[in-house]
This record gives sequence, structure tokens and C-alpha cells, in this order.
Amino acid sequence: MKIAISGKGGVGKTTIMVLLANEFKKAGKDVLIIDADPSPHMAETLGVKDIERIKPIAEMTKLLVERSGKVEGSPFYNMNPQINDLLQDFMISHEGMKLMVLGAIQTGDKGCACPENNVLRRMLTKLLLTPNQVVLLDMEAGVEHLGRGTIAGIDQLLIVVIPSRSSIRTALKIKKLAEDVKIPRIDFIGNLIKDEQDQVFLTEGLGITPIAFFADSQAIREAERAETPLTHLPAPTEDTPRLLMEALTR
Repeated sequence: MKIAISGKGGVGKTTIMVLLANEFKKAGKDVLIIDADPSPHMAETLGVKDIERIKPIAEMTKLLVERSGKVEGSPFYNMNPQINDLLQDFMISHEGMKLMVLGAIQTGDKGCACPENNVLRRMLTKLLLTPNQVVLLDMEAGVEHLGRGTIAGIDQLLIVVIPSRSSIRTALKIKKLAEDVKIPRIDFIGNLIKDEQDQVFLTEGLGITPIAFFADSQAIREAERAETPLTHLPAPTEDTPRLLMEALTR
């Protein structure tokens, strides 16, 4: 199963992905998290201490160009690069989960076939090898990644939205673009929910009920300020992460 998560900046994508990854791990799944945000902080949220040992793939420009088969002076790339060995070389393990960080992926044209995006697309077709494996992809905020097609090949997109007009507008735009690139399943997740009015506001604004509502959690806020890994909290959002995992696997 390959699941990407997206949404407007500041809606809590990384927080929800960490909680979801932890539930998959507790269920016995082999979990790989890919941080594809240009400002990656998944490692810190997970509590990885020796962050310097993570090799961001996007920084290996020369290697990526070689793997993409670009001929000097030519505008074309080989669309089937060999990346099998990269999967291990750029992967670290932490508390029973694996993590890869792509780093900042810079493009001058959102439709270009740059080597970084090419290798990312190829990786997404290679990572899920058995039914027991789950790949969770934390995308950058907004809609640019959909324009570049970097999440082509995923099974499901989760769009995180908070009770605000601007967040709803962004979420609906992401949904439209995701439909354009033929992502099989697209769902909304409500976050920072304080009461039933917030749930109703989101449901009416989106035109559909999100598959999960995460409460506005003081425990999560305090953990972030104290740099405590969210995976170490006993029950930061009640049963919502478990219920979300069950909904995704049904």
C-alpha cells in the first residue's frame, strides 16, 4: 500500500503521518516513510537524533543525472532509471520504521522531467514489494507536487484540512488535480477539530465527510514544543489514528 498525504501548509500533515505510521507499525506492518517536503522535519518529529547520517536523495545531483540517463546537451531523460541500490543507500531505520528524506526538489518548470522527480516516480513503483509493506509519502504543502506528477503511482491520497475557508479551498484544488492524474482513492482528513461545529463546517465546505477527524490536541502541541517524539505519547489523539488505519486497510 502506497499512501501520500498533502494539504495546505500548517494543517498538520507530518503529525498525522507519524501517528498513522506508528499505528501501522503496531499492527505488524513494515513501514517506510518518505519525507518529500522541501523543508523536511519528519526526522525530528520521529525523534531521530543523528539526523546528519540521512543522505537526502535530491542533493546527489550528479548521481541522479547519471541514473536518469541524461545526455549532456540533450533535453531528454531515460524514463526508466535503475534505482534499486538507492533504496537501501538512502534509508535509515528508527524504532521499527524506515525513513527516507528526498530533500528539496527544485524545478524551474512544474511540468519538467527533471532527474529528481524522475527517480522519485520510479521509486514509488519499486518500494511496495509485499502485502505487509506500507509506504507513507509526506508531500510538500500545496499543489505543486501534483503538477509535477511526483505522486503518480500511489494507491491513495489523504488531504489534511483544518476548519478554515482557505484550507478548504486548497484541499478542493488538490482533490481536483489528484483526480486529473488518476489517483485511485482520495480522502479528506479533518484536523485541529475543537467541536461538532468544526466537523459540520468541514463536511459542508468539502461536500463530503472526512474519513477521520483529529482533535485539537494540547498533548501534541506540548510534545512538539518539548521535542518529544509523538510516537512516545500514550494516547495523544484517543483512537483516531487506529480508526484511520483500519479505514485505510478495509
